[in-house]
Amino acid sequence: MKRLFTNGKTMILAYDQGLEHGPVGFNNQSVDPDFVFRVGAQAGYNAIATQIGIAEKYYGPYKEDLRLLVKLNGKTNLLKGDPCSPLNCSVRRAVKAGAVAVGYTVYVGSLHETEIFHEFSKIVEEARGWDIPVVAWVYPRGEAIENELDTNTLAYAARVALELGADVAKIKFNGDPEGFKWIARCAGKTGLVMAGGEKRGLLDFFRDVKMFMDAGGKGIAVGRNVWQSDKPVEVSLALKKIIFNDASPEEAFELVKG
Repeated sequence: MKRLFTNGKTMILAYDQGLEHGPVGFNNQSVDPDFVFRVGAQAGYNAIATQIGIAEKYYGPYKEDLRLLVKLNGKTNLLKGDPCSPLNCSVRRAVKAGAVAVGYTVYVGSLHETEIFHEFSKIVEEARGWDIPVVAWVYPRGEAIENELDTNTLAYAARVALELGADVAKIKFNGDPEGFKWIARCAGKTGLVMAGGEKRGLLDFFRDVKMFMDAGGKGIAVGRNVWQSDKPVEVSLALKKIIFNDASPEEAFELVKG
């Protein structure tokens, strides 16, 4: 766990969106994996999260400056219906590529939940053999889920991550800091990191990150709000101030404005 955290907190640069969302979110810079790896290295992220193909082809030159988290499953957004992300990489292959941690998406409430839980249990078991942490992308999603941002639903998802053995869970923040305190308690010793989500106004984003951290969060896994920005390194350094130095959203925003 120490390889993913600094003083109990973490900042992960998420770059697995190419498989999950397609190239629609990329610009001329962020479509190039080398560009995003450079941002991660320059800004001092605890790790970068990618699919195995990106890791094997691009990670090599950055091994000294940036740790790697390989996402073991994924899907496109072309198929409809209840989600299920198929496994596309083993823990062994991820470690061979240089990973110090692995990730896996768990769709709580999906019709495919049984299959997902079974596969995740095997991932956790294999990761224990390699002594590396497992990060669960834990999302309540499917026809059975009425509101994926409901506090009780998110609390259930956080508890599922704990019960299944995840060391860290990436979870959405619904903007309710009091509700999130309960979500964090339900997660127990599974640390919760905030899913960065779609790009939005920078100050509003910083405010959400601050609320998340103050309510018991352990960090963030951020992608589009960084590498879609005109100032990705500056945004990253400002985020570090919030997460590791307890800076206010306004102070962080001023750092980006320069």
